[in-house]
Amino acid sequence: MSGVTPARFPHLFRPLRLGPVEAPNRIVSSGHDTVMVDNGLVTDQLIAYHEARARGGAGCIVIQVAGVHETARYTSHVLMATSDECIPGYRALAGAVHPFGTVLLGQLFHPGREVMESVDGSAPVAVAPSAIPTERFRVTPRALRGEEVAEIVAGYGAAAERLIRAGLDGVEVVASHGYLPAQFLSPHVNRREDAYGGSRENRRRFLDEVMDAVRAGAGPAAAVGLRISLDEHDPAGLDVDEATEAVVALAARGVLDYVSVTTGTSATLGGSDHIAPDMGFANGYVAPAAARLRTQVDVPILVAGRINQPQEAERILSNGQADACVMTRALICDPEMPRRAVAGELDDIRSCVGCNQACIGHFHQGHPISCIQRPETGRERRYGTVVRTRDPRRVLVVGGGPAGLKAAAVAASRGHAVRLYEAGRRVGGQVLLAERLPGREEFGGVADNLRREAQRAGVEIIVGQWVDADLVERDDPEVVIVATGARPYTPPVERQGSPRVVDAWSVVHDVGSAPDGHVLVADSRGEWTGLGVARLLARAGRRVTLAVTGYAAGDRLQQYVRDGQLVALEREGVVTRPLLRLGGVDEDTAYLESVLTGSPVLVEDVDGVVVSAGGAPDAALAEALRERGRAPIVVGDARAPRTVEEAVLDGLVAASDL
Repeated sequence: MSGVTPARFPHLFRPLRLGPVEAPNRIVSSGHDTVMVDNGLVTDQLIAYHEARARGGAGCIVIQVAGVHETARYTSHVLMATSDECIPGYRALAGAVHPFGTVLLGQLFHPGREVMESVDGSAPVAVAPSAIPTERFRVTPRALRGEEVAEIVAGYGAAAERLIRAGLDGVEVVASHGYLPAQFLSPHVNRREDAYGGSRENRRRFLDEVMDAVRAGAGPAAAVGLRISLDEHDPAGLDVDEATEAVVALAARGVLDYVSVTTGTSATLGGSDHIAPDMGFANGYVAPAAARLRTQVDVPILVAGRINQPQEAERILSNGQADACVMTRALICDPEMPRRAVAGELDDIRSCVGCNQACIGHFHQGHPISCIQRPETGRERRYGTVVRTRDPRRVLVVGGGPAGLKAAAVAASRGHAVRLYEAGRRVGGQVLLAERLPGREEFGGVADNLRREAQRAGVEIIVGQWVDADLVERDDPEVVIVATGARPYTPPVERQGSPRVVDAWSVVHDVGSAPDGHVLVADSRGEWTGLGVARLLARAGRRVTLAVTGYAAGDRLQQYVRDGQLVALEREGVVTRPLLRLGGVDEDTAYLESVLTGSPVLVEDVDGVVVSAGGAPDAALAEALRERGRAPIVVGDARAPRTVEEAVLDGLVAASDL
């Protein structure tokens, strides 16, 4: 894609010079942990993952963080660049990416006190400029000794030399998100009284020495960059002016070829929400901060912050706010996004909706990252290439939710003749419910993206058609995939009198179906629905109490997503009661009990109850077909109620095995 500058994107697809190297365009995949590492080394899975994004046209790929010292092991699955053992893996990765013209950079990293876990589960020893605890991970580090500081500085330089020797085009020092270089810069974390603490000049000394060591280790033919947060969104975080001053000083000394601008910090819950901002954040919201820095330095500025579409990136670049756009989750969701933008296939781009479930959410759980819309991500070695069938068959898919749409799309792309029936007027299944919830509106894009994927593959989609076993017999397909979803599950609740009890799905369809006055929402799932219904009712003027069986509302949601929802609940006046299950209800009282002790808890003056207890499989059609001697393939919630992620994965796996 080198040299391609389509008229619609005159800035985005111009080459970008990063010091001595040139990227073919200005779309960047930034360093992000993939959990595709084995014993600190690059794996074939990681190579296949990045190769897919290079093939799709990314201009620059920055590989995830690599530890520069033994004390840098912040997770059990971090890459390490502390010995020559890392070189063969990096060399193989460069060999896979470079044929597509993509520039490949590697991140150099030390977390300081921001340590998440150890290899064996015991609490690791963290180090930092001073023994100041971190709020989010509740780690108290020990202060680095002077000789250790020198070791770590040397480790940065040695790691840079290894990565360049392995064939990478450059390296990037991670000084963002409250990691070790930022800790040295911050007067709140750095209380040292030696040459590395006290004055601003002294606190900059560590980063200055690191950048000099990296520049020397990388050599003149490699690009050297810096990633930094210009606002940590933390009262005790690194001051914006001090961060900017440090960058300006480094640029003036000529040790930087570019700066990658982000925001937030790992040190606090609120600050960490900016590491992978969810759909509650505006697209491109960090661009103004990048623009301010761009006026003060004479090197290219890369900017992150929910830049999901090429149109958004083009706007930021054309406004002069940055020189390149970090579009990491956009490329996780659709590695073909750059190629499709060049070809003018904008409607075919699968847009990230910022749900955080399978990308950063998987990372936090210690699983390889993926995407709820594109489960091929992270599974490139198994599902990355569509294999055409040698035995094309007539395939009937019943149900146009996420599982059915994905199964139909994959089956058709493999050469099968696929017809999909959907009982409703619009495909999308429960996604169409999710998009009605406050703060979840963007989620409707999942349905649009899956529908377009199925249409592009040649699926015949018929809406408004209820399917029973007789219709299946008339169509006489060779394969039937049942994706009929789920129906609301209502747990047994003792009722006295005629209390108003409504299931959450009904309220999402029609908020008027909920009682007026004081409504108790009983949520046993800990995910979006209970939270969303509580907010929906509060916005509609109800007084809302949200009783959850977990420790907190939304406790099954990815942390960054949950944080935003908890803030919204507080602002909208919803009262949350944790660790309670619903037992019964009468005309004006809800009877709950502690999930830990069974002790009774009464919520009085209640005008009605909304039950959010998930779904039960709608397996009637599958059973009817089995009774007639057919063997349907059952996917999604009809198989077992879970989330969109598992539904789409079910569809992929089922159709790939046909």
